[in-house]
Order: sequence, then C-alpha cells, then structure tokens
Amino acid sequence: MTDRQSVPRNAAVPRLRILWSFARPHKGALIRALLLALVASALGLATPMVTKWVLDALGDSSPLKGPLAALLVLLVVGVAVRFWQWTLLGAVGERVVLEARESMVRRFLRATVPAITRRPTGELVTRVTSDTVLLREAATDALVGLINGTVMLLGTLALMGVLDVVLLGTTLASVALVGVLFAVLMPGIATAQQRAQEHLGRLGGALEGTLRAIRTVKVSRAEDRTAERIAADARASAEYGIRAVRREALAWTVSWSGIELAIIVILGVGAWRVGEGQMEVSSLIAFLLYAFGLMDPITELSSNVTALQAGMAAAERIRETDDLQTESTAAHPAPPTGPDHRHDVPVLALRQVTAAYGPEAEPAVRGIDLAVPRRGHTAIVGPSGAGKTTLFSLVLRFLEPTQGELLLDGRPYRDLTHDEIRARLAYVEQDTPIVPGTIRDNLLLSRPDATDEELRRVLRDVRLAEKIDALDDGLDTTLSTTTVSGGERQRIALARALLRTPDVLLLDEATAQLDGITEAAVHDCIRSRAAAGAVVTIAHRLSTVIDAHTIVVMEAGRIRIQGSHEELLETDLLYRELVEALDISTGPAPAPEAEAVSVTSGGSRPQAT
Repeated sequence: MTDRQSVPRNAAVPRLRILWSFARPHKGALIRALLLALVASALGLATPMVTKWVLDALGDSSPLKGPLAALLVLLVVGVAVRFWQWTLLGAVGERVVLEARESMVRRFLRATVPAITRRPTGELVTRVTSDTVLLREAATDALVGLINGTVMLLGTLALMGVLDVVLLGTTLASVALVGVLFAVLMPGIATAQQRAQEHLGRLGGALEGTLRAIRTVKVSRAEDRTAERIAADARASAEYGIRAVRREALAWTVSWSGIELAIIVILGVGAWRVGEGQMEVSSLIAFLLYAFGLMDPITELSSNVTALQAGMAAAERIRETDDLQTESTAAHPAPPTGPDHRHDVPVLALRQVTAAYGPEAEPAVRGIDLAVPRRGHTAIVGPSGAGKTTLFSLVLRFLEPTQGELLLDGRPYRDLTHDEIRARLAYVEQDTPIVPGTIRDNLLLSRPDATDEELRRVLRDVRLAEKIDALDDGLDTTLSTTTVSGGERQRIALARALLRTPDVLLLDEATAQLDGITEAAVHDCIRSRAAAGAVVTIAHRLSTVIDAHTIVVMEAGRIRIQGSHEELLETDLLYRELVEALDISTGPAPAPEAEAVSVTSGGSRPQAT
C-alpha cells in the first residue's frame, strides 16, 4: 500500500458517508447522547449568568439563598447529565467497535484463500485492532462533540452579546483568527495522521511475518538487518506523527495566545466601560467567565475535527475489507440419482482443468484429467513447481479453475457450495499449523461433536495417546508452536483429519517430520483409511509412494503419466529419477526408546521427532 496524497475536499463527503454507515444503526442512542450533551452545555452556559445574579444580589444586599441554590442545582444536575451522556456514548462506541470487528473477522474467514493471502496478515490485523479504535472515537464522540461544540460556541457568543455588544466584537475577532488558523492547519494534521496509520499497518504486517520466521532470521544472523527494515516503517509512522503534533502544537499555541490576548483586551476595555458607567461590574465578571470558557467549545470542535478525519480514514480502510471476495454459501439442490449412482463414478474427477493464480499469471496447471476412485491410495509426485500444491488447492476449492471443471460424485463443483465440498474432505497441510487453544480444541476443530473415546482412538492410531495421557492437563493442555515438535504437529493434524472419517483424505506429505517407527504407524492409518475411502497424497518420500494404488507423475503443470510403482519404474525416466531423489528412508529405523516425549505443558523446548 502506497502513501496516499491529501484527500481532496470533495472526497470528504463520501468518506463521511462511510463513517456514518457505522454509526447509523445506533442513531437513536447518538441522538439521546447529543440531547444530553446539549443539556449539559446549557447548564454550563447558565453558570456565569447565575454568578452575575449572585454578584448583583451582593450589590443590592438581596438574599443569596436563591442564586446559591441555583448554582447547587446546576452542579448536581450537570454531574448527573454528564455521567449519563459519557456512559451512553461509551457503550455506543464499544458496540460500534464490536460490530466492525465481528464483521471483519467473519469476512476474513469467509474470504477466498487468494484474497486473504495476497495481503500481509499483520496489516489485516491492524484494521481489526487500531483502526476500529479510531472509528469508535469518530463515529460516536466526534459526531456528537462537533454538534455540541458548535451549539456551545454559538450559545456562548450569544450570551456574550446579551451582556455587552462592544466586548463581543473584540471576542469575535479572536474567534475568527483561531478559526482561520485551524482551517489552514487541520488538513495537514489529518493527512499526517492518516499516513502515520498506514505505516503502522505496514509495520504490523512486516513484524507478524518476521516473528513467524524467527528461527530462519536468527540462523541467518539477520536480526539487525530485519529489525532495520521493520523499524523503517516505525520511523516513518513516528515522523508523520511528529508532523501532526507540531501542527497541533502550533495551532493550540496560537489559539490559546489569541484567546488570552482577547481576555486582556476584554479586561482593559471592560474596566474602562465600567469606569464610564457603561457596564456593570457583575456583567464584566460574567463576560470574563464566558471568555475564559470560550476555549472549551473551540477545543472540542478542533479535537473532534481531527478525530473525525482520522476516523474517516480508518472507516475507509475498514470498508475496504468488504471488497474481499468471499466463498459462495448458496445451496444447490442435489440432482436425483439412482441407487447405484455413487458407485458408478469416481468420488473426485478433474476434466481438462487449467488454473492460474491471477488473471495475468501463467497457468500453474494445464489440461488436467484425473479420476480419484472411491477407495484406494493415489500419490502425486513431481519436481518442484510441477503443480502438485495447485492441484490440492483446486480440489479444496481454494482456487477456481480458469478452464475445465471439477466434479464430486459426478456433480460439478460450480453446483456445490464450498461447505458442501469440504464436508466430504479432510486435509493435512505439510506445515501443519497449530490452531490457538488446547489439544482438544485442535482435534475438535473439524468434528466438534466427537467424544473423548473417539479422540483417544485417533490419538492411539498416530501413537500420541500415551504421551498426552501423561500430561498434567491431558487433552486440555494448551498448545503453541513452541510446545510441540514438527512431528507431533503432523500427528495431531492427522488425528484431526482421521476423526472426520472423510470420503477423501488429502495429505501433503503427512510423514515428512516423523521417525521411522512412528511413520510406519501412520502408514498403517493411511492403508486402513484407503481401504474404506479415498486417500490422495502429495509425496516427498519413497515410503509414501511405493505402496500407493495409483501414482500420478506431474511435470510443468501437466500430468505426465499414471500407473503403479512397478509400471512407472519400467516405463518412465522422470519417475525413476524422482524415486532416486525421494529415497531418503533406506536406513534402519531408530529404536523405540530413541523417540523423545516432547509434548509439554510448560515452556521447555521440545525435542524433535
């Protein structure tokens, strides 16, 4: 994202509409808060007049009971009204933030994989966190404060005019000077704050990605270089923030000085008018009280204008997430089928499928024809860049084909929702990320109604049951990327997939980080699953390939050849070369006692399995 230029004046109206779209659902509460603010302002405006009443009573030797009681009532009622207003506005602000955050989180999780992965994760997180805070201030406090500040400023000037028109002229000159100053400086303040926020978003994205790759950064001895690149955005954000602060400091210094100078002039002219008998002392004191309080509405107006501009920029960034393409959820009725229809067609089929990562990109796969039978193990092999991962992305509908079609049980993918397709599939990623939460949370992610006995069954299948039972919290042990090894992550992910008992199990090399003995147990699981349903693996090790029913060799985005291990060894040179490269497990398996117990409930570093 590049720095934005100053927003033209005519662009402020649509941006204000975007901001109002967040506040509109709460307009009733905002109107009530505005009315309370106006009542509080009216009570404040009445105080100098009641003070004049007290002074006049002193001059006339009249009883003070009435005016003092009035001051006490103004105080008590004012406190109650302001408390009610702040509570109401605060609650509305939190609801605005909650709705914006919930909307973005749901949008992110419903978005297509390409729409999410093309943006830095940290930058998206910044929109949910810091941008929504700016939105809260603008959509509630700023909108109410602008109207209230304007009314209070006009009310103050009107009451000054009631007290003395000559002194009002002096005051209006000062207010006009302050207004011109803010009109000149405010656009620059808003632009600087907006750019500071943009650089803060970049910083979040870069930092999040770097922390994910912290081991690589450290091994590369790149801590200082990486920190310098991230710090560049921090410095840019600070630089724009300092520019905003300087402009604000200039605006406030001149405005305060202007008001103070006006008060000095008012005091001099007022004293002269009192001496000439043209004005009462009590009126001068009341006028001075209004003059001293004049900065309150001016401060409220200027600070709310700044907050409004920052909030409009934040609202625009938040609304940009609505443009993320989402996966379809519209259901389609299944066509009528005969009783044996499911057995007559492959569970999965790809017909002349071509796909690319973007409209301008070269196709990652071309003309793919592949049928996956309802039972059996299909292995996909090929050199790097052959299109193996793209094939999985198509099957999982992370990616849509540009040509051709995919079918599930003979039904085109286009007639099915993403949920309908994925309900029949289970997937184990090669990196096997840990989902925040406990072991139980991770296992139940794909089947939340599973029983503890079912959880232990799949854990026994992947040889993790005894280790987890030995932990203090068992299945409720909290997991993080530092408390489990890579092999254990793979086995937890495989157990989660097996718990689904899917029609098609997709494995992106589920044994890459396992020792020989545990790998053998996992292969037993795969063979058992292949006897009851379809298993499709992306293979990086010979042990994954050798016992597959069908092996698909890919090259340059196309399927080169299919067959059994023995057939391909005899007929295909590339496959023979791949087998030689993939054969990394010919050594003896380690002894059982060599496998370390590395799932921990504490923070100690686990041993790799």
